[in-house]
Amino acid sequence: MQPSHASPSPPTAVNPAKRTAVLAVMCLALAVVVGMLASLLVAVPDIARDLRATESELQWIMNAYGVTFAGLLLLGGALGDRYGRKGVLLAGLAVFALASGAVIWIDDVNLVIGLRGLAGVGAALVMPMTLSIITNIFPPEERGRAVGIWSGVSFGSALLAVLLAGGLLEAFSWRSVFVANAVLAGLALLAAAVLAPTSRSAGATPLDTGGALLSVLGIGALVFGIVEGPELGWSDPAVVAGFVLGAAGLAAFVLWEMRTEHPLLDVRVFRLRGVSAGSLVITAESIAMFGFFFLGLQYLQQILGYSPIRAGLALVAMAAGAMVFSPAAPGFAKRFGIRAVMALGMALIAAGLGVLAVTIDGGGIWPFLLSTTLLGAGIAFAATPATETIVAALPPGKQGVASALNDLTREIGGVLGIAVLGSVFNARYRSDTGDAVSALPAAAADVARDSLTGALRVATEIGGRRGAEVADAAREAFNSGMANALLGGIAVVVLGGAAAMIVLPRRR
Repeated sequence: MQPSHASPSPPTAVNPAKRTAVLAVMCLALAVVVGMLASLLVAVPDIARDLRATESELQWIMNAYGVTFAGLLLLGGALGDRYGRKGVLLAGLAVFALASGAVIWIDDVNLVIGLRGLAGVGAALVMPMTLSIITNIFPPEERGRAVGIWSGVSFGSALLAVLLAGGLLEAFSWRSVFVANAVLAGLALLAAAVLAPTSRSAGATPLDTGGALLSVLGIGALVFGIVEGPELGWSDPAVVAGFVLGAAGLAAFVLWEMRTEHPLLDVRVFRLRGVSAGSLVITAESIAMFGFFFLGLQYLQQILGYSPIRAGLALVAMAAGAMVFSPAAPGFAKRFGIRAVMALGMALIAAGLGVLAVTIDGGGIWPFLLSTTLLGAGIAFAATPATETIVAALPPGKQGVASALNDLTREIGGVLGIAVLGSVFNARYRSDTGDAVSALPAAAADVARDSLTGALRVATEIGGRRGAEVADAAREAFNSGMANALLGGIAVVVLGGAAAMIVLPRRR
């Protein structure tokens, strides 16, 4: 079953040496756009102090990128299939580099947010092109290994970006993180201009503008509701409106795609078991992993007292696990079957989350390192075959949209992970700090309940025994809230993995 009436294009003939070089360039481009969000997680405290940003503004400095990134991924994949993948890739890298580099001259928070959204537009053009170019130039017998390397980089690059940002922040200001991303994007642009082959879908079908607009509306509004829910409250009219508009937009998108002659994404592809199972696995593991990543960096810096560079080093074990095992996952899948390897990966993720959940209160760094090693290996064994099942189920002529679908599940899963697991954490944290701050003035109590950073600041201002009690209570509440969030992540991984196993065919 093909997702549109376009004729599939034959794989581009590229010699082995050039295939390897193109794979390296595509991985560099992927690492830049994926690592951008992770690197800023480390820089947020410095940004807040320098720009005097409010909590809401900080949220949007982080999330403007994700909103446009996720909302435009399907359109980015379709543009590459329609107009040529190399051209779209180069355009995306140029937009990303310019938007990132421009931040070094900006002091206005709203302009920074706008540039972050523009960088997300560039990222939406880049990410689906990297995978579609790889799958187009590698023959079927080599494609699994290439996708495995791509999958490992897509995860490991976020962790390496944290390490790079931590090192930069030790010597320079937060703007150096944007400079580094702009420079790396520029290098990828130059290399891709020389090495990347030109390919597109053989069928010159019209671009589905209506579907593109509805997908942006639906995904953008849904992400807005998810992002703003923890900040404004889930019953806030703006949040409710975001969910209603998102649901209506996505429903309209489904109906439109089923009726239009040349759909952006024929939603009936989800009848293909490989597409459905792969999407379930990637979404579930992304929810768990992004939630862990968001809370884990805070745990390292605010509970264990690590500097940004040490926090990055503590996550290297996870990156190593993902990068080492991702290339091996296709071989395991051929020998034992995709279902067995996916199940193993999801089990390792659940085990990693469980180790940290039961040892977080006083466990120290060694249980954390064991947990992250298990998580990295789990990502390799779950995400690599899941990505392969999606791209292998769709024809060469629609690899851009297939890649965008794979990327979209990751991005939506990431947003859900931060929002949903963050909400589970916040509910427990606020509840557990209630008694400890009840005797404080109302303004100080509100600050302490809002975040661990606020609670520690209030404790420092109070000083003495009372201040120490507030700080200890806040740290205990943080550990308790994070343990709850990790248990929520385990539930998501188990349910998502079980659903995928039911959907996926039993044949190897």
